[in-house]
Amino acid sequence: MHHHGYAWLGEKKAFDNEALRRPPHPDPPPSAAADDAAGQRLAARYREVAAEFTVTDLPPLQTAHWLMKPASVVRGTWQEPKEAGVWLGTQLGTAAGRFTAASERDEARLEHLVATAVERLVWGGDISLGHYLVGTLFHSVALVTCSPNRASPELRCPLR
Repeated sequence: MHHHGYAWLGEKKAFDNEALRRPPHPDPPPSAAADDAAGQRLAARYREVAAEFTVTDLPPLQTAHWLMKPASVVRGTWQEPKEAGVWLGTQLGTAAGRFTAASERDEARLEHLVATAVERLVWGGDISLGHYLVGTLFHSVALVTCSPNRASPELRCPLR
């Protein structure tokens, strides 16, 4: 078992596009639906999601689905939960000065987040944290247990 780290910083508007944050349904819309304007829009949207989900670094809705993304979006890999926790602490510390909520910048709070994240990684859980930053940005950071993932054991390691 090992752990992959993922980080994303981008416009909240992009983060809010939930269609691109979930994998496409295994069955495309029926071809008969493409006969009208609404069906054509549905088919076009399905093609967009199918093409974009696995190549974009946009955080997925389900944390384990990071494993469906390309290996190039992995920001680090660790065998030990404590090592992954150090990386998480660095990610949070770097962004904390720009968190919109002053209470989220509290150093003790951030240390507690890291400590509980390490505890979760020990038993094979995943961690996903997100913070609004000053302006219109959103910061997302995740640690995903791999080989196997507890929530989705069928997902393969992106660095195989």
